[in-house]
Amino acid sequence: MKQLFVNRHSELAFLEKHFSSPNPEFLVIYGRRRVGKSCLLAKFSKNKSCIYFLCTKDSEQENINRMKSKMANILVSPVFEKLEINNWIELFKYFFEFYDGTKKIVFIFDEFPYLIELKKGVTSVFQHIWDEMLSSKNVMLILTGSSIGMMETEVLDYHSPLYGRRTGQWKVTEVGLEHFHEFLPKYSMDDICRVYGVVGGIPAYLGKFDAGAAFFENIENRFIKKGEFLNVEPELLLKAEFREEKNYFLILKALALGHNTNAKVVAYTGFEKGNISKYLHVLENLIIVRHILPIGKQRGGIYIIEDPLFAFWFKFIYPNRDDIELENYGAVVTKIKSDFPSYMGHRFELLCEDLIRKHHFVLPIKPTTIGKWWHREEEIDIIARDEDNLDILFCEVKWKDLGKNETLKLLESLKCKSALMKWRNDVRTEYYSVIAKKINGKKELADLGYFVYDLDDFK
Repeated sequence: MKQLFVNRHSELAFLEKHFSSPNPEFLVIYGRRRVGKSCLLAKFSKNKSCIYFLCTKDSEQENINRMKSKMANILVSPVFEKLEINNWIELFKYFFEFYDGTKKIVFIFDEFPYLIELKKGVTSVFQHIWDEMLSSKNVMLILTGSSIGMMETEVLDYHSPLYGRRTGQWKVTEVGLEHFHEFLPKYSMDDICRVYGVVGGIPAYLGKFDAGAAFFENIENRFIKKGEFLNVEPELLLKAEFREEKNYFLILKALALGHNTNAKVVAYTGFEKGNISKYLHVLENLIIVRHILPIGKQRGGIYIIEDPLFAFWFKFIYPNRDDIELENYGAVVTKIKSDFPSYMGHRFELLCEDLIRKHHFVLPIKPTTIGKWWHREEEIDIIARDEDNLDILFCEVKWKDLGKNETLKLLESLKCKSALMKWRNDVRTEYYSVIAKKINGKKELADLGYFVYDLDDFK
């Protein structure tokens, strides 16, 4: 199945602008795995003098040897191929003794963090290569990586040897909900939200869905059936990313079962508290897990599986592996259909929060802070605060159809709970909102001063 190239116009324009510069360019391109970085760079580098190099976790020398072969191919030089080269600095030094430099050449080091893992000092080595050679050549150096935390700390951070060398950077993000119709033109907004709930906006996963098949038909054919790409994708990602993948697997399993605090994960896994904190931090950096604090609080937070693919897989695929192995696919689909509305309720909250952050809805305030809130048994799905103007919006999110009276009851309950949320209560201006699949009587509710939205507003 061919992967669509969707919504990367800004990224391509950014890359082309820097390529067209008469100066040497050093770019950092990063973003989570499968988000489409390699596809973007392949599109950009087409018809250019380019060496694309995928770094691996093999030895440093093995990486150098492979890069030397790629350089020899572009130089068309058997002499260069036979040179004995033992480090990156020598490799680039000899390359430019052979390369005439008439065309701007692009060097792409994909998954650069793998080289950092092999040798921590490689960033200093590449600093030397840039300062002493590339910064005076007709070149474009691009370092990419899927480990967002490592790219930000080891490449972009002030303390990195590479700090101050780059001429630009771009974080490649997921495809927005407004572009899902390009993958699934026949899908309703209801189904598009459900797709978002199981794979998010990752192009590689959206491209696996059959645009002509119904949602649960796709779930069976693309997720549940043995041998399908999405059936084992989370397992393969964990194995590719971690040496201790079994430990990360167990932690994600704990979170999927509702053990959502550090202490509960410790109790479930039996790991030491310090190790759990380290593992969770790594999963946060990869945007697989998210730590949520009640808005306005510094402690008392919970952990959730933020990545929709991992959340769905650990909720529905992994627990049903016995039936899947026996090819009882219908039984698994039945279980998923039964529990999916509850699962989707939480994913819909996260989607709505994201859309509010992206200013998708016309709100009465300009939020400076957005998040969840809870205290004992009370909870508010989304709170948005404008801390400059002392405005606050309280929002309930429901993955269901609501009548006018049912919505009014929700809003009255929201008013009662809002008084418990302590923040400038005496001077703040309060607004109340409900977001649901379908809300009857939206105009009448809006006339009463409420802000109500349903899937019709998502379009």
